Order: sequence, then structure tokens, then C-alpha cells
Amino acid sequence: MPIQDQRKAGAGRYLRLRRDIPDWLFTSAGVIFPALLILVWWAVTELGLVRPLFLPGPGDVLAEGVRQAREGILWADASVSIYRILAGWLTATVLAVPIGILMGNFRLIEGALEPLISTIRYMPVVALIPLSILWAGIGDGQKILILFLGTFFQQVLMVMDNVKTIDMNLIKAGQTLGFSNREILVRIILPAAAPGIWDTLRITIGWTWTYLVVAELVAANEGLGRRIMDAQRYLATETILFGTLFIGFLGFLTDYSFKRTGRVLFAWNRQRG
Repeated sequence: MPIQDQRKAGAGRYLRLRRDIPDWLFTSAGVIFPALLILVWWAVTELGLVRPLFLPGPGDVLAEGVRQAREGILWADASVSIYRILAGWLTATVLAVPIGILMGNFRLIEGALEPLISTIRYMPVVALIPLSILWAGIGDGQKILILFLGTFFQQVLMVMDNVKTIDMNLIKAGQTLGFSNREILVRIILPAAAPGIWDTLRITIGWTWTYLVVAELVAANEGLGRRIMDAQRYLATETILFGTLFIGFLGFLTDYSFKRTGRVLFAWNRQRG
């Protein structure tokens, strides 16, 4: 093979479908691409192509973050928001996982609950804010309720689908061995569905982060979302950008933690990579 063709084949092998690549290349791609975006952002602002009111430079955004950290504002807001995220997501998870498992295993329960859940999950969470205030007041309970409503219904249906993808032959094998419904559930269905359910939890906690600003929209004195909404009133674009990026960073850390933990818990499942 000519040298030129060998080079093309060498570069192209990393772009084949489902082709594995070295860890160093995977990590490098995840660092280089965001760095290029930041470089373009810096160039656009330095050349004056966009007014700072609409897009402040990376340095201004970073300076705002340093200011908030030094004054303690950032840590106070982050701790309150993380508490609300965990409370809303954990409440949704504790209820959604068993309901989803039951719906995935019993057609009667699926038939009774799926139409209602499928309808509610399309309702915009923002439209439910007035009701949430009537039901839970304006304290943390209202914020947690909004995060719960934004997560619970999608989570139920995703867990149900995780359970329904289990090979029916495994269940029939358990029945052949004389297992009861409870034994089949505990010894066959749950272990087989666990990796998929874990991925569902990983995805849905990401959704919960996206509802944070909505949850802190009303009568919140602290929180990352509230800081963003306050900055909007004064056109403090650097504060808005920093708050948004910081929420995204916290979401990334959460996702990475779930990903690494899943690899440890389900090392036997090679499809997780």
C-alpha cells in the first residue's frame, strides 16, 4: 500500500463506526475542542466584533467567578442549589424506580399508570409554578417540588423501559426453575436491569440541573439560579455567563461521578466500556 494511502487509513481508522480509540486521544479530544471554542470566544471579544454587554470576554467572566468565590457568594449559592437538586432528585428517584419496575413487569399496572404519566410529563414545568406555590408555599419545599415534577415522570417511564428490555428467556428460565415472582424480580430482573437503571439515574439528575433556574425563579434569596435571574435585571452579562457555565460544570462533575461509579459497580457489563 502506498505511504499516502497508509496515512489516510491510519487517520481514518479512528472515525470508523463504534471504533475504539486510545484513552489519551479520547481525553485530548475532550480538552482540545472546548479550548478551541474558548479561543474563538476570546478572539471575537478582543477584536470588538461583539459588544461586551452581549458577550463579555472569558477574562471578565473568570474575574466575576473569582470575585464571587472570594466574597463567599459562590459557595453559599452552590451549597443551597446542590441541596435542592439532591432533595428533588432523590425524592423523585425513591418513588420513580419502584413504580417503573412494577410498570415494566406487570401489564395491568402499566395500563393503569402509563397514560396518566405520559400526559403529565409533557406539561411544561414553568406552568406549574403557580400551583407549586399554592401547594408548598415559597420556601425550599416549592423549589424541591418543581425539581421533582421536572424529573419524576420521565424517570418512571425510562425505568419501565429499562426493565422491559430484559430478555424474556431469562424470566422463563426462572419460572422453569420454580422461582416465585419475587425471586424472579430480585435474582433475575433487577441484576439484569441495574446497568440500564443506573444510566437512567445518571441522565435524569442531569435534567434536574437544567430545571434549577426555573425552580429558583420565585422568592429565592440564594442559589445559583437566583443569582442568574438577579443579574438579568441589571444586564450583568458576565454574572449570567459565569453562573450558567458553573451550573454546567457542576452537572459535568455529577455526570462524571455517575459514569465512573457505574463502571465500578457494573464492571461485568462490558457494553458500558
